[in-house]
Amino acid sequence: MDGLSSPNFGPRRNGLTPRLIVIHYTAMESADAALARLCDPQAEVSAHYLISNHGRNLQLVADDMRAWHAGAGEWAGQADINSRSIGIELDNRGCHPFSEPQMGALEALLRTLMARWDIPPAGVLGHSDIAPGRKSDPGPHFDWARLARQGLALTTPAAPAETATETGFRAAARAAGYTSDVPLETLLAATRLRHGPWRRGPLCAADLALPPL
Repeated sequence: MDGLSSPNFGPRRNGLTPRLIVIHYTAMESADAALARLCDPQAEVSAHYLISNHGRNLQLVADDMRAWHAGAGEWAGQADINSRSIGIELDNRGCHPFSEPQMGALEALLRTLMARWDIPPAGVLGHSDIAPGRKSDPGPHFDWARLARQGLALTTPAAPAETATETGFRAAARAAGYTSDVPLETLLAATRLRHGPWRRGPLCAADLALPPL
């Protein structure tokens, strides 16, 4: 792991420490291009870690500092996600699967960070979880089920035997941590990115299968 490179960080606010890990994709052509942007003072963006497609793990900001990766967002009724989280950028354009070396490096890093900061599987999120409609990363090609099998993220439960309604879906989404005030279609798209990226069409019972916090 290479060390601190980005000038784009500051202190965590209000004495907060990391309780969340937010996974992103870079949506850039290469890890080098992403690294240049994350270390550019004029870009005013950063992340704590960048993992290349080949599995190289670069630490850009110290864990105890506030990197600028999440932007406006909300989770479980809490804002200022940057002060509450560690951001991990994955070298991926968003239109293809994530490589085995990269996933292996991510899993090793997650184990370390979750142990170091006492972060539970429920605290491992995608950017799309905290910013429905505004962000879609790490996207439909990311293998959340693989992380869940290792205890590195929550498992998607089985679909309940009940009729799906907007009221029931919103209640399930809120219990799972999705508290941003967004239209039904936006919320449905965000939960499907994480828990059913293959699913299309109108709201159905499977969309109610969200793990409560």
